[in-house]
Amino acid sequence: MDIAIIVEGKNDKSKLKRVLHDDVPIYCTYGTPGTEQLEKLRKQADCDQVYIFTDNDSSGKRIRSLLRDVFPDAEHIYTRKGYSGVEHTPEEYLIEQLEKAGLDAHIAYPAPSPASMWSKDEF
Repeated sequence: MDIAIIVEGKNDKSKLKRVLHDDVPIYCTYGTPGTEQLEKLRKQADCDQVYIFTDNDSSGKRIRSLLRDVFPDAEHIYTRKGYSGVEHTPEEYLIEQLEKAGLDAHIAYPAPSPASMWSKDEF
């Protein structure tokens, strides 16, 4: 399945790139998109499924509304109100939200820490 994720800015994109495989395209609105930017996003995200992941603030909700008109079948991913935007959301929570959206196959799970790879029974 071809997917694309749309976020607000380059810092959001950078944060998501840490938890997604490199082949997942992530596009930015760069703030509130105008007509030209919306058309550009529509062309870029020409795939089977679009996911919209904007901040949970008034600006993010406004952008989500504009994107909903261009991508009526898009899936929406949300971050918690307590986090100041996607870029400041802990990676564990981002992964949890991506899993809820059914994107498990596209997640680049972090390697387990060396401490969790042994047990006291081995000594």
